[in-house]
This record gives sequence, structure tokens and C-alpha cells, in this order.
Amino acid sequence: MQIREMDLKELESAYAVVSQLRELSYKEFEDLIYDMRYMEYKMIGVFEKEQLITYAGVCIQTTLKDKRHLRVFDFITDKNEDVLKYDKIMIEYLNDYAKVGMCEKVIF
Repeated sequence: MQIREMDLKELESAYAVVSQLRELSYKEFEDLIYDMRYMEYKMIGVFEKEQLITYAGVCIQTTLKDKRHLRVFDFITDKNEDVLKYDKIMIEYLNDYAKVGMCEKVIF
């Protein structure tokens, strides 16, 4: 198993999982990902043997209300996998990611 930030070359893999959560065409998905780059939107994935299992779309933000925090915009585990297991793995990773990013909390 590998957990890592995904790059734009992996949009097709990301779309295969994200399309289970959001009703978007691939073109819409691709356009939105590019539009969100200004806010430092990151795609994070849990992989098993090069296959994306869990996807999280996140961004570190600072607001007056929540201060510095990790905002999770999208979170989905492939419905054909052990959802509880992989969700737990990704949540633990996101908590660590937030700490490294000096965030006070994670907001889903």
C-alpha cells in the first residue's frame, strides 16, 4: 500500500473513483481540477498495486473562524473495496498531513 499526493497525469485514475461520489463528466472534472489549482488543491490517494482505492481532495486554508486548517473537499473510497479499512487509513494520513502543515484541525 502507498499513500501519496497525486499529480495531474493521474486524473483518469482519480476520475474513476471520484465519479462514484460526484456526477461529473471527465471534461468537467478535469476543468474543475485545473480551476482549483489557485487554492493549492491537492489530490491524495491510497493505492494498492498501482490502483487508486481512496481519494481525498484537500487544501490548507486559513480563516478567521477556523484559523489554519486542512479542508477536505472530496473523500471517497472505491465502493468495490473495504470502505471502513481504507477510510480509516486515509483519515489517519490526513491527520498527520495536517500536523505537518501546522494546521489546528481537519475539517470534512
